[in-house]
Amino acid sequence: MPNCFFVSDLHGSMHRYRCLVDCILKEQPAAVFLGGDLLPHPMNFAWRTDKNQSDFIIDFLIPKFSAIKSKLGAGYPKVFLILGNDDPRANEPALIQGQDMNLWEYIHGRKTTWEGFNVLGYSCIPPSPFMLKDWERYDVSMFVDPGCVSPEEGGRTAGPTGREIRYTTIALELEELTEGELDFSKTILMSHCPPHKCKLDRADLDGKMVDHVPLDVHIGSIAIQRFIKEKQPLLTLHGHVHESRTLTGSWMEKFGLTTSYSAANETPALALVRFDPQNPAEASLELIEP
Repeated sequence: MPNCFFVSDLHGSMHRYRCLVDCILKEQPAAVFLGGDLLPHPMNFAWRTDKNQSDFIIDFLIPKFSAIKSKLGAGYPKVFLILGNDDPRANEPALIQGQDMNLWEYIHGRKTTWEGFNVLGYSCIPPSPFMLKDWERYDVSMFVDPGCVSPEEGGRTAGPTGREIRYTTIALELEELTEGELDFSKTILMSHCPPHKCKLDRADLDGKMVDHVPLDVHIGSIAIQRFIKEKQPLLTLHGHVHESRTLTGSWMEKFGLTTSYSAANETPALALVRFDPQNPAEASLELIEP
């Protein structure tokens, strides 16, 4: 099977998107996985080519991927994407518009199949210090780490409210996502958040404290960690923790039968993971600099 691409945390960077488009056109991968935090900050207008552009998905992503599809024709890859905690959920209708144009498949909270593999998507992270809570859930309980803000506080642009926020956890949503018979040896999970307490979720929080309580340097999800250990999916794809590779030297980790990647990156470079799902341990990471 030809290479697949995995990228994450592009944050609307023109350089990263240009590199991704160039690599897709040149290498024609079988599939492209975009793992969340895809959109620019609301005050970042660097992507605009004229003053009439106002919506990143409608005015940039859809035209870019439409142009790739026009050039590649039958060679256009299968594209899977989710949003991340920095992406307002109010953008979902625009993603559905791109899906209706057969440009990509939006897979948060969904399972689909591709080339004999089950593909699952999940955007949510545990409580964080950030105030946009569209993609935050309690993890396995209502515990909130020191320095973090409850999912019931902060702001939301769309999504659940009230009791649904209070009583929904990442653990419960993963359980719902995997209901039914699944061959986990053929399952790919793309979750924006990495599993807890590993090389992929290591944050730069050493020595930092809140009210004399030291902060946990591992900010991944316990529920995702347990899911991986119990279900042993073939492959999991993550982002979110930009500095993890710098701190640990690792972007790939094995958990029993599961191989996990992170494409998060703290430099302006595009972190492009190339992989073959039939041989996930042989993946490679290329940093494409500006």
